[in-house]
Amino acid sequence: MSTVASSRLPAVSANAMPPGKRLSLADITNKGSGLPNRYIIPGVEGIGKTSFAAYAPSPIFIETRGETGLETLIDAGRLPPIPHFPELQSWGEMTSAIQQLLDGEHSYRTLVIDTLNGAERLCHEMICARDFKGDWGEHGFSNYQKGYEIALADWRNFLASLDMLREVRKMSILCLCHVRVKTFKNPEGADYDRWTPDIHEKTWGLTHKWSDAVLFMNYETFVNEKDPKKKGKATSTQQRIMFTERHAAYDAKNRFGLPSEIELGNSGQEAWNAFLNTLKQAKAENKQ
Repeated sequence: MSTVASSRLPAVSANAMPPGKRLSLADITNKGSGLPNRYIIPGVEGIGKTSFAAYAPSPIFIETRGETGLETLIDAGRLPPIPHFPELQSWGEMTSAIQQLLDGEHSYRTLVIDTLNGAERLCHEMICARDFKGDWGEHGFSNYQKGYEIALADWRNFLASLDMLREVRKMSILCLCHVRVKTFKNPEGADYDRWTPDIHEKTWGLTHKWSDAVLFMNYETFVNEKDPKKKGKATSTQQRIMFTERHAAYDAKNRFGLPSEIELGNSGQEAWNAFLNTLKQAKAENKQ
């Protein structure tokens, strides 16, 4: 593989028209893009996000700093050997890894980013060092949210480079993401708690729009609400569910006509097969 400077990463789609070109009626089309899909998989800790992604077609993992669960699962014999880059320590290594996948000859069909949270942290560290001389405080990166806002330009380039992998290498993109409980400011009534991706809201707003599907993984939970004036008592099962549509309790979406819930079984292989079979069925029904 050739080594290419990270500055070569494209900031726009490879199929975007050159600046200044005038559109004509001949440019109109009624076809889809035909490109592989962009998935975001938020999920609670230990739900099996990494194991699920490991059974995607011909995966290659990018592990961000501290996110080495894939290696632990391989060492424990719970996953077969899965190709992965060394644990990334910087934003420069992130852009370099993507550049290698763009330039080098390989047969990988799915890029797994493990995780979006870690990728965002590397991006913010680079911005803090570059634009704020390493100052994370109120006079630096955190001053009126300036750091988060400035980082969006580099994050857009990051998403554009992932789109280049779809266009040039025909690779699907699968981004894993940790979640947290956050209070939602409800404009129509009382505020309430919900699961949200554990990244900054500005980053999430941009990434959510970019993705084709946000598929939230959690355990099936039942809430006993005997007294409506008191908090209910939750009972969780070990049944893992993938939620595909937005709910008051979590973010999710899909553009494929998937059912609102998909049962994932007891292993990564079962989870991937359940998702893939449901996706194929939805596409077949959409064509009827």
